[in-house]
Amino acid sequence: MSQNRTPGDPQNDAGIIHDHHFASDNTSGICPEAWIALAEANTGRLPSYGADAWTQQACDLIRGVFEKPDAEVFFVFNGTSANSLALASLCQSYHSVICHDYAHVETDECGAPEFFSNGTKLLVGSGPGGKLTPEAVEKLIHKRTDIHYPKPRVLSLTQSTEWGTVYTVDEIRALTAITKRHGLHVHMDGARFANAASALEYRTGAAPADITWRAGVDVLCLGGTKNGMTTTEAVVFFDSQLAKEFDYRCKQAGQLASKMRFLSAQWVGMLKDGAWLRNAAHANLMTKRLVAALREIPGITPIIEPEANALFVDMPAPVAARLQQQGWHFYNFIGANGYRLMCSWDTREEDIDRFTQAVRAAAETQSPDPA
Repeated sequence: MSQNRTPGDPQNDAGIIHDHHFASDNTSGICPEAWIALAEANTGRLPSYGADAWTQQACDLIRGVFEKPDAEVFFVFNGTSANSLALASLCQSYHSVICHDYAHVETDECGAPEFFSNGTKLLVGSGPGGKLTPEAVEKLIHKRTDIHYPKPRVLSLTQSTEWGTVYTVDEIRALTAITKRHGLHVHMDGARFANAASALEYRTGAAPADITWRAGVDVLCLGGTKNGMTTTEAVVFFDSQLAKEFDYRCKQAGQLASKMRFLSAQWVGMLKDGAWLRNAAHANLMTKRLVAALREIPGITPIIEPEANALFVDMPAPVAARLQQQGWHFYNFIGANGYRLMCSWDTREEDIDRFTQAVRAAAETQSPDPA
């Protein structure tokens, strides 16, 4: 092992330093506000299973953020369980869930929504930029209405989307108007909800309530992990009647934390002075800086304008391969040459500068010599 390695920079036998800055916002650590709250919660003996003051305060802060005093709030360990249990609570096994074909519940949760709902089917639709259109939703609702086909019961929206785009207030309202007309509930996968909320607040002044329950959303899975926390997500029922016995679902699924204060205290640290939105705003801003820098490099083209903290670029495969050989980690996401780059709460300008310099060098290496 090299004696001059920098802590936190894993290195293989070839001496390559692996850099995961842009692979995912999951690769970042715990932000100071959440870390301090964890340390503060780590004193004394407190009631277990959520009967502690930290959990009560966290629930009240979430209710305050969304201006919904009667909302029911539950904390679970990860986004897959949050989405799956929330969807299961809205469905019977013979129902179906309408979602985008790039939705996380469809592509990245290993059948968990179907498993926890005892077989509820996912019906996928399409739309540009990872967003469902009203036409696609109507088509799926009316595709089959006979007893031999699973009955649509829930619309699931991803906010921000898996393409790094954001549903506007009007877009959400247009979609939920259809679902209400047909008796469907609305679930929002908000693993990166903070990034969407920050983006919409900046662009339109929309409040979190405006893009959730005021727009017709029934339950939100509010992401914590990708925004600087760890092992904590909040399931927020804006319609308290839909939360009936959800605590039992959490227990049965192994999602009821005995030392709940360590899940909930992080939310106190993040929400009490707005750190959750500051973190998201920073990640969004760094993404804009990243796309601006990459636009200056010949051969690197944004696939879609980023609206949150995810950037998708068309990059020649040899350039991507060279970067990955140098230790940069990122994922192929769309087609042969579509790559995803993520920024997070702790992305720094110097990280972007280092990466773009490496991209430029790799691109120049691949460029043919001038005639």
